[in-house]
Amino acid sequence: MWLGVTRTLKSTCSELPVSVLFVPARLLSSHHRRRRRSTKATMSLDWFTEVDLHRETNNKEHRTSEISVEELIVRRGQSFKLTLKLAQPFKSGFDQLTMTAETGNYPSEDLGTRSRFGVPDKVPRSASAKAVWKAELHKSSSPETRILILIITPPADTPIGEYKLSARHKDKEKKLGNLSVLFNPWIPDDWVFMPNEAERQEYVMSEQGIIYRGGGSFISPMSWDFGQFEKDMVKICMKLLDRNIKHWLNPADDVSARCNPIYVSRVVSAIINSADEGGVLMGNWGNDFSGGLAPTHWSGSYVILKKWYESYYQPVKFGQCWVFAGVMCSVMRLLGIPCRVVTNFQSAHDTNKNLTIDTYFDSKGVKKKESSDSIWNFHVWVEGWMKRPDLAEDGKYDGWQVVDPTPQERSEGIFCCGPTSLVAILNGETDLKYDVPFVFAEVNADSIYWLDKSDGSKVKIFTDTNTVGQNISTKSVGSNKRMDITDTYKHKEGTAKERNVFKYAIDKIENGTMLPRNIGGTAARVMSEALEMNDETGPNERTPSSLPQSQLLIRFEEVSKPEKGKDVNLKLIVSSDSNIPRTFSINISVQRMTYTGQPTGNIQTEVMEQKLLPGKDLTIPILVPFSTYHKYMIHSQTMTITTIITDLRNKENVYLASNRVVLTNPPISITVSGESRVNQEMTAEVVFMNPVNETLRNCILTLSGCGLLIGEETTELPNLLPNNRVRVKLVFVPHKTGERTLLVNFSCTAFRDIKTSCTVNINP
Repeated sequence: MWLGVTRTLKSTCSELPVSVLFVPARLLSSHHRRRRRSTKATMSLDWFTEVDLHRETNNKEHRTSEISVEELIVRRGQSFKLTLKLAQPFKSGFDQLTMTAETGNYPSEDLGTRSRFGVPDKVPRSASAKAVWKAELHKSSSPETRILILIITPPADTPIGEYKLSARHKDKEKKLGNLSVLFNPWIPDDWVFMPNEAERQEYVMSEQGIIYRGGGSFISPMSWDFGQFEKDMVKICMKLLDRNIKHWLNPADDVSARCNPIYVSRVVSAIINSADEGGVLMGNWGNDFSGGLAPTHWSGSYVILKKWYESYYQPVKFGQCWVFAGVMCSVMRLLGIPCRVVTNFQSAHDTNKNLTIDTYFDSKGVKKKESSDSIWNFHVWVEGWMKRPDLAEDGKYDGWQVVDPTPQERSEGIFCCGPTSLVAILNGETDLKYDVPFVFAEVNADSIYWLDKSDGSKVKIFTDTNTVGQNISTKSVGSNKRMDITDTYKHKEGTAKERNVFKYAIDKIENGTMLPRNIGGTAARVMSEALEMNDETGPNERTPSSLPQSQLLIRFEEVSKPEKGKDVNLKLIVSSDSNIPRTFSINISVQRMTYTGQPTGNIQTEVMEQKLLPGKDLTIPILVPFSTYHKYMIHSQTMTITTIITDLRNKENVYLASNRVVLTNPPISITVSGESRVNQEMTAEVVFMNPVNETLRNCILTLSGCGLLIGEETTELPNLLPNNRVRVKLVFVPHKTGERTLLVNFSCTAFRDIKTSCTVNINP
């Protein structure tokens, strides 16, 4: 059965017989015309008659015309043109035109936030002036006919920001206009220079991307709309810089330090989260999202940043790691720092700074909350591209740097992380700044599994050196394929090189003076424990089983693909090389887990005795019915199935295996039809089938996509009966050209935030 949803919206020009029309074409057309109209700016002044900032031409040459052609936005280290028409001829050998560029409330030549320059360049300035701008007369200038065409160059170390540009002739000074200055990855003198054009297009200019989520070997791509060139993004990002704590404490030094991408990226990582005052996003890793939206709702950055800006800088509720990272990537790309979103699967959160993650289970296989350490299914951060002369003059640590805006631990008193050189992480150089020990642990920490016995004692079951830091992923350049970059963070697991780097990292932490840590034992002891682990694992295990006394192999196998709305079916398979029968007590526990590795609900527990015969496998079916797990899993995608197996002949022989199951969402589809042109209507059709035997209520469909819609548009749908299908037609009018992504989000009582997307190439 098909359920059709239609709606007719009226605009001031006509009644449109479409399913849903989010924005009247007339309004979008006028918006587009405003963005594309002639941008020649003129102003009447006493000593010259006209100023032309050549906004459209300059912005195109500086690759900022996607942001705006109504504001002058340039990249540092690159020249831009300005034309002055004077009231009288300009005598090059006699007249002096002095110009001033200022940023911040406390401009200073010595801090590089105020520059005096001119034609000819005989302008008196401080001997210690930094970031001095330059002006030259273009060869086509005609001073005798009162036309000066100036070529102005902000140096490659200019602090980024919003500038006021003024000119003085004799005793009269006039404001010429405002401009914004960004980093410039196209020129070698800028610390963010990236030599490859395809990479610059991907990591600076692309407004769409992919963020990877999931767990272990299950990797799920999610389209993300960065939208860094949407309306008012320059104002939003500049205001964001002004809201950081360092600006409050010392605004003059903060604005001056914006010449440095190391400083700027660190500031951005702090201000994206609201753990300290003034941040954009409030984190929430619980189940109660009242007063805001669940982190899974978001599909792009612009809506979040715009909401923060328009609410007078109140934190937007709520975010988790991939949302923090997506928003930060948008800000970094807008500012001109090449940036990409990176996902680390099986990511460690080491709170006690000893490079080990301790996990405790009771005798029934239930994971306990005793340790604050955890292994997240995945964790998402960003990498920014920049030079690191603060670490080495030879460029050894230049290139990609980890910067993490998720508020996990404080760094120098503030919830921020990085920039952390990938080279330093790879080499275990945990004495270098910033935050190398924390990021090194995220991808390299060893896992220790403990049995918490009823008498209060704790028994180490095994040590696992392989689980943490898997399938480190980012989007490929120029395609939607996943690129595995694990080898840029760590050497191959199990190799002598990887173990030597781990030992070196611990030695640096113990003996270094920059970042002392509390280590539970010597590097030699940790190494000897790590080498005691047994390397035999089953093909589908998430954590390897222990082999303390007798050989026992434990593995989980999926009977069917785990999907929300359906029963979860697995098999537990136990085998041994023993030549005698063995009787075991088997405890199987199923728990709801947050993606951060914390147990938040016991779904079901089974206890049984089973006999394992020589030369045969013991197969135990595991069924977790939808009706049993549903109420626990509305806001979660992950359950952990753990087994504790005790040899009843020798109860000291205890074995553990644990498997994380990531549930996929039911399928939803989207197709687009119509002429793919700016200001021409297009139709999207979304189809969803209710897979469960209950009526879905409070059904909401949200569409977004930079260049296709302005912000988010939401449609309420009627209740959806069991085994019924909803088909929704939605009309939208693109207002930007190029490859665009249309994103869909569907929520209801039983399912939260089922997403899909499609790519549309919009022609002029």
